Amino acid sequence: MKISENTSISMPMKNMLAIIAGVAMGVFAYTEVTSRLTSLETSRELFQADLLKKSEQLPTDQEQFMLLEDLYKTVEKIETRIEDMMHNKVNIQFIQKQTEKLLQDVEQLKDKVRANGNGTSH
Repeated sequence: MKISENTSISMPMKNMLAIIAGVAMGVFAYTEVTSRLTSLETSRELFQADLLKKSEQLPTDQEQFMLLEDLYKTVEKIETRIEDMMHNKVNIQFIQKQTEKLLQDVEQLKDKVRANGNGTSH
């Protein structure tokens, strides 16, 4: 068998389309993998640059950042306590009103008992 430029090959169209589709899918997969690798490398480079910048900070700067973080946490705790105290204020006011009414009722009962006791004993 001689192979030259003029040698013809007969192939079913279905097989030809399958080969073309396979090659297209391979090229697409290759470009996707390449773009993903590029994205990851860029992300890694940016991350390393951030680490370098952080390592260049002075210890006093790092201490100040830690203090700021602690202050934010403390402020959040204080805010939640203030909100709880606002609810307590409403409850305390309600209980004060109820106590005042109770004291008035007790005084009225005492007055009635004294009036009954004084009228029958004399």
